[in-house]
Amino acid sequence: MASQDWFDKDFYRTLGVSKDVDQSELKKVYRKLARTYHPDSNPGDTAAEAKFKEISEAYAVLSDVEQRKEYDELRAMGSGARFTAGGSGSGGFEDVFSRFSRGGGGSPDFDDIFSMFNSQGGAGRRGGFGGPQKGADVRARTTIDFLDAAKGETISLKGEDGKPFKVKIPAGVADGQKIRLRGRGRPSPNGGESGDIVVEVAVRPHRVFSRDGRNLRLTVPVTFTEAVLGTTIEVPTVDGATVKLRVAPGTPSGRVLRVKGRGIKTSKGTGDLLAEVEVAVPDHLTDEQKAALEAYRAVEPNENPRSALFL
Repeated sequence: MASQDWFDKDFYRTLGVSKDVDQSELKKVYRKLARTYHPDSNPGDTAAEAKFKEISEAYAVLSDVEQRKEYDELRAMGSGARFTAGGSGSGGFEDVFSRFSRGGGGSPDFDDIFSMFNSQGGAGRRGGFGGPQKGADVRARTTIDFLDAAKGETISLKGEDGKPFKVKIPAGVADGQKIRLRGRGRPSPNGGESGDIVVEVAVRPHRVFSRDGRNLRLTVPVTFTEAVLGTTIEVPTVDGATVKLRVAPGTPSGRVLRVKGRGIKTSKGTGDLLAEVEVAVPDHLTDEQKAALEAYRAVEPNENPRSALFL
């Protein structure tokens, strides 16, 4: 999404949180909104899909400490500010954001506009004082889906000269990771090498998976009887397949079941799938079910699970 858009969009209002919200509360609010508006829960509802994109965009920025700081600073400057994109070192607000867009025509949105601005405040020198200067580096930012980040994706960009070029997003790219495209930045003012484009990738949160390094995490609900008596369950993986997990008898909430080699694949290795068990408590019972639970309570072990709290 474009940094220029940050002036015009109030991400805190989109999520319904205050500007001093902490990351823990922010995550809770996002998950609740994501469950409400996710397309899987609202098939065919274009309004819900649009809302889901808005809240995902907002959370992708505010959940990242550096992006949130940058967003707050840009918003504080006011919607009339403009940044210099060149390497002249003039330091004034004299130019609008340069932009990239995915592909060709159509009206760009936050997914396909890239704000560019000088990442150095001036051209870096090569070869000592008075020698050829390297052209200015420029920055770009794009937001991609969680699964695209896991599998890798090739996107098409247009540079300032209007010429398209491809950018390969490697499999396993992490949120906030930067990809450097050498020689794609501003030309040198005096015969040196061109600058680079540094593309920062923001990854939208997924409604099921989260990342822990190269490991994938997800929460797996199980019923009370499944946890007590044991069972075999199926869970999804990032590549769309499913794997079977054995839930041992007496498994408590919070226990993590590990599947080797089914995490994020990167050039440095492959992580594991970590499934955290969560015992689901029903919020509605029939009279028959209540009677069955009352009968169990009459014969359950006479143990206080909170006794260790008072030692």
